[in-house]
Amino acid sequence: MIMKISLEMKKVMNNSKGIHKEHSNIDFKGMAILFRIRDLFKSPQIKVEKAEIQQGDYVLDYGCGPGSYTISAAEKVGPTGKVYAADIHPLAIKQVKKKALKKGLNNIEPILTDCYTGLEKNTIDKLICFDVMHGIEDKYNLLREFYRVLKPNSLFSFDDHHMNENEIVSLITESKLFELKEKKENLYTFIKLGNLS
Repeated sequence: MIMKISLEMKKVMNNSKGIHKEHSNIDFKGMAILFRIRDLFKSPQIKVEKAEIQQGDYVLDYGCGPGSYTISAAEKVGPTGKVYAADIHPLAIKQVKKKALKKGLNNIEPILTDCYTGLEKNTIDKLICFDVMHGIEDKYNLLREFYRVLKPNSLFSFDDHHMNENEIVSLITESKLFELKEKKENLYTFIKLGNLS
């Protein structure tokens, strides 16, 4: 596994006007503990199933945090697939790498980033973004990055309990990059439209 830092990210790291702010180490560790407790009561595998992740898929887990969904997705895609675990926080990258090593998963590639992933255009089959968007300052640029990396007609699964249904649907669809495919409980699945430049 390699930790990628894109050229765009290096620029963002040197510019205080990034897409979103990084949590302190203490905040991140507290969040990781809460997620561990949450995962005991509601398996991350449930959302991964709802996101329609399949064996062989290339998945981007944007805002992966400590890696709950990353690990479940990596197990689901198997050795022929890959999961890119993207997060702004270095501790997230460290925890994902540690969990992947412990589970013997070689199909996870962490990416330290504030928006731009450095991934090739049209390479991702499924994108998951869970409980992240509310903290993003420049949501439109992040949606453009999601659009850029997703293959045509690919799926973008979204959940953010800090936003209501109208906010979620209008945010994602007003960009004219995605349309709502379906809603399963609190998980919204959008489909990439066309192939704009």
